[in-house]
Parts: sequence; structure tokens; C-alpha cells
Amino acid sequence: MLIDLAKKNPLFSGKKPTETTESGIPWKVLVVDDEPDVHTVTKLALSRFKLDGRALTFINAYSAEQAKELLNQERDIAIAFIDVVMESDHAGLELVKWIREELQNKTTRLILRTGQPGQAPEEDVIVNYDINDYKAKAELDSRKLMTSVYSALRSYRDIMEIEQARRTQINHRKGLERVLEATSGLFELRTLHKFADGLLTQVATLLNLDSETLLLTCNAIDAISGHLDPVNIEILAGTGQFSNKNHITQLPEHIDRLLRNALTQKRCLYEDNCFVGYFPTKSGLINLLYMDGIDKIDDLDKKLIDIFAINVGVAFENLLLSQEVENTQSELILRLGDVVESRSKEAANHVKRMAEYCSQLALLAGLPEYEADLLRRASPMHDIGKIAIPDAVLLKPGKLDDEEWQVMRQHPTIGHQILANSERPILKAASIIALQHHEKYDGSGYPANLKQDEIHIFARIVAIADVFDALSHARCYKTAWPLEEVLAEMRKGAAKHFDPDLLQLFIDNVDIFVKVKDNWKDN
Repeated sequence: MLIDLAKKNPLFSGKKPTETTESGIPWKVLVVDDEPDVHTVTKLALSRFKLDGRALTFINAYSAEQAKELLNQERDIAIAFIDVVMESDHAGLELVKWIREELQNKTTRLILRTGQPGQAPEEDVIVNYDINDYKAKAELDSRKLMTSVYSALRSYRDIMEIEQARRTQINHRKGLERVLEATSGLFELRTLHKFADGLLTQVATLLNLDSETLLLTCNAIDAISGHLDPVNIEILAGTGQFSNKNHITQLPEHIDRLLRNALTQKRCLYEDNCFVGYFPTKSGLINLLYMDGIDKIDDLDKKLIDIFAINVGVAFENLLLSQEVENTQSELILRLGDVVESRSKEAANHVKRMAEYCSQLALLAGLPEYEADLLRRASPMHDIGKIAIPDAVLLKPGKLDDEEWQVMRQHPTIGHQILANSERPILKAASIIALQHHEKYDGSGYPANLKQDEIHIFARIVAIADVFDALSHARCYKTAWPLEEVLAEMRKGAAKHFDPDLLQLFIDNVDIFVKVKDNWKDN
């Protein structure tokens, strides 16, 4: 009779409760029992059950082994009713142990049911097995079954809410770690265009997206009205169709509109499946980041973007300030180097060529870009000590006598003394170069007779660049030499005057240095 009644229940029409009247995701209930009637009665008794507006959906297993297969597939089962005696006398107990220990499922509420209470005494089962309730089938009427399910589901719901809060906290922490990791790398990029390329890479990494991006900069005055004039904006970097930024003559209309909206509202925007980052700087520049395809990111990612944007704004500001300081230092160094060289009647663009020779050779030697750039900025000061050498010695057209030569040999020490007390990286590097650029690889140089690796690699590079330029150009005491004669003379100095490895690297790539020489011809 009970079975016939159950079959007439709407639950057996082939549809789950949620497919008829319920809008919420149903609670999953696993029934593990080798008696089909038990499955039928359980479904009938709980057919009208709801908690938090959610009904139940039932999953059926007729043995412990079948239950294991289902539990491996369904990880969000709220309650499992488990019979003790199935394919063996303790199949249900063994299943409970497997769920908790091997499957490591601590959230599903386990209600053990038995038709033979003496087979598994309640006290022993409760103490030795991690279950949440234990019922004899004879006492589990409809009312008690409803009570057990309410209690178990509320417990499961609370556990899942706590677990969700824990996962959210972990995701927020990991997200913040991703932001810090992303922006920390940006602070190491010291030029604006490298920073721009790095920024786009880090945004893609942060959000795990493969989208088209564009980074632009414009003057705040030009952007007051939200107007973007192509003449007044600069595209710093791009990906996808924007990767070749030099060929972009006009921005697509929808991108131009989004950028103008961000400028007008002075904030980051999420609009039309796109993100526009708004990064103003105190120096008057506004940097804009465009990125499409953001429909895949969630609210947490948007919060991470906001935090990232703040850090990027700080990074931009620091980079621009740092560049301004370094550019000022470099210009002063270059002008002071020009003064020294013009006083000694050196070639007009000697220090400019030297800077480029040194930078290129440093990169070929495997030095980091930052060090190569530092050497480029510092090398013009290599002869700064000559500023203290008397004209009678410095400008003498003929060969110096011994006394005059001793005076001339003082200029490395004088140059070092001028620069040595500075804590600025450029000036510290310049002080080393000034002191050591006349040392020789075999130890026969001056002022300290340093040899091989005792000589800083900056000074070893400058020595090669200085001699190459001196021989390649006319001086007050000589005419310019042809390239073949210059290289032949320099080869004679391998392992004597010059670091042999650096010299060979220079000669193997001499076309690079000839191009620099041709680009900075003397007036």
C-alpha cells in the first residue's frame, strides 16, 4: 500500500522537485540501502520538505560500492542515509569510515539507519564512527525523519557557510598576494615603455585573461574636457591588434568613447565588457589602461583591479619622479663631460658616442639592462678629472715629458675624488669609471696597477670604447685611423690593455659600434 501510494506521488513523475516548483538549488540527499522499499518510503515522507526555499533531490545507491562511485562524482551531497547491513554485515560502517578517512569528506551529514540494532549497538557506533545520527528503522517514522533532516541540513548549511567564508578569505589573501607580486615586479622596470609593457603583462597574469589591452598617456590639461586629441596622447604599449603601437593612427570609436568617459568621470570604469583604468599622476600626466573581454572576471577580481590601480598610480608617479631625477643627472653629466672634452679639444660628440658604445657592449656582455643604462649615463664622466689639469699639459700638441706625464696621470684620482662621496648610483658608477678607466688588464695601467677582474667591468668596457673612439677620430695630435687599422691595433692589446673576452665581443659585433660612430659624427 505504501509503495503504491509512493508511486502516485508527483516525485515519481520523472522530474525532480526543483524542475517543477522550486527555484532554488535543491539539497542533495543520498539514500544508501539494499531495500528498494526504503528508498520509496524515504522519498514519499520527505516529498514536501523545504528548507530556505529549497526542496530535496534524491540520489539512490543500493550497495556500499555503488555509493562510493556516486560520492566520488557528487561532492555536494548534504545528507547520506546509510543502512548498516547491505552486501555484508558491516558494509554501512565501512562506508562511513571510507567517506571520512579516504574520501576526506567531513561536511556531508551521515545518518546511519539499521533494521537490526543489535548487529551494531548504538553506543559503540556513535563512539567509534564519525556519524551525525543513528536511527533504528522501526522508530524512524515520518515525523522523526523530518526532524532528523531539518537538524542535519541546518548543520550542513552552517558548515558550508563557514567553509565558503574561509574560502573567500583565502581567495582575498591570495588575490592580494597576486596584486603585491604583480606590482612589485613593476617597480623594478625603470623606463616608461618597459613599465608599460610590464604593466600589460602583469594585468593579464593577475586576471588570467587573454584580452586586447592598450596603455596610453596624456596631459591632464588636454584631458579636462574628456577630449582625446591624437596629437596630445601617446600610446605606451599594446597587445593584440594594438601590439604595433607605432602604426595606430586613430583609436576605434568605442575605445575612444570609453577613454573619454573615464577622463570625464576621473575614475576607473567597467562598461560594455571592457575595463578602463584611470591613473592620474601629480606631474600632470594621466595614464589610461584599456582592456576588453572582462566578462569572465568576478567581483573579487574587480576589487583586485582597484587595488592594483592604486599601486600602479603610485608606481607611475615614482617612475616619473625617478626618471626626472635621472634625466636631470644624466643631462648635467653629459654637459659637464662635453665641457671637459671641449677643453681638451676632444672630438665634439666623443662623450655621446662613448655612452652608446659602453651601453651596447654591456648588453652584449650579458649585463642587466639597468646596469647597461647606468653605464651609459655614467661613462661621459670618465675624464672629469682632466678639469684640474693645466692647459699647458692638457693641450700640448706633442709628446709629454716625464714631469708632464705625471701630472696627466693624476686625472683618474682627481675625477674619483670629485665624485666619490655621492650616494647616487650614477655618480658612484662614474667615480669608479673615472678612477679605473686607465687601468690595464695585465696590471700595467694606472693609478693602482689593478689587473683582470680587479678592474670593475664598467671600467674595462670604457677602456675599449675610449680607445676605439680615440683611434677612429682625429685629435690635436693625430689624424683618424681607418677601421681595419683601429681593430688591428686593438687586437695587439688583448689580455694586455684590454679584457680579451670583452674585446673579442666588441670586434665580433663591430658593425653595431660603427653604426653608433656614424650616427654621432663630429660637426
